[in-house]
Amino acid sequence: MTSAPQNFWEHLDELRGSIIKMLIAVTICAVAAFCFKAELFDLLLAPCEENFFTYRLLESIAAWVTSGEASGLAPLEVQLINTGLAHQFLLHLKAAFFVGVLAASPYIIYLLFHFIAPALYARERSCAVRLVVSGYVMFGLGLLLTYYLIFPLTFRFLGTYQVSEAVANTVTLASYLETLLMLSLSMGIVFEIPVICSILGRFGLLHASMMTHYRRHVIVGLLILAAIITPTADAFTLMLVTIPMWLLYEVSILVVRSTKRDA
Repeated sequence: MTSAPQNFWEHLDELRGSIIKMLIAVTICAVAAFCFKAELFDLLLAPCEENFFTYRLLESIAAWVTSGEASGLAPLEVQLINTGLAHQFLLHLKAAFFVGVLAASPYIIYLLFHFIAPALYARERSCAVRLVVSGYVMFGLGLLLTYYLIFPLTFRFLGTYQVSEAVANTVTLASYLETLLMLSLSMGIVFEIPVICSILGRFGLLHASMMTHYRRHVIVGLLILAAIITPTADAFTLMLVTIPMWLLYEVSILVVRSTKRDA
C-alpha cells in the first residue's frame, strides 16, 4: 500500500526536518571533535613530523635506489608558530567544524537521498545509489591523496626550502591548517570529475570522442583551475594538483566511453 502523495507544504516541512537533523548531526560531531583536541591535532599536524608515513616511505625508496647510501632528503626542521592571540582557538573551531562535517556526511547523504528517493522510479533509485556511493568514495580518495601525498610533499618541499642557511623556516599554524583544509576540500571536489562526466555521458551531453578531441584544451584549463584552487602560488604544488586532475580526466574518458552513449 503506497502512501498518499504529499503537497508542497508537506514536502517543505519534511525538508525543514531533514535540514534540522543535518545541523544537529554536524553539531554533535563537531563538538565531539572539539573535545578530542589532542587526537584531532595529532591527526592534522602529523604531516609536519619527520616520522610521518609518507616521509618514511620516501626515505625507504631513496635508500633502495641508492643501495643503502644517504638518501639526500633534507631533514624536516620546520617550526609552527602562532601569531595571534585568538588564532589557536579559532583554528581549533574551524578544524573541529571541518571534521564534524566529514564525520556527519554519511548521515547527511542518507537524509538527502531519503528525501528525494520517493520521487524516483526503482531503476532511477538504483542508479542514484550507485552515483552517490561512487561520489562519496571518490571524495574520500581525494581527501586521502591530499593528506598522504599532495600536502606532505608540498609542505616538505616548501618547508625545507632555504635561500640561505641563515634564514630559518617558521610557518604559522593558520597558514598550515588553511592550506591543508583548503587543499583537501578542493581535491575532494576535483575527484568528482569522473562521476560528473558519467552523469553527463548517460544523458548524452558528453562523448568520449569529444573529450579526446579537446584534450589539449582541457589540460590548459586544468592548469588554470589548479592555479585557482591551490592556496599556495608555487609551481611545485601546481603540478602536484594538476597531474591527478589530468589522470582523472583520462579516467573520465574511459568512464564516458563505457556508457555507450557516443554518437
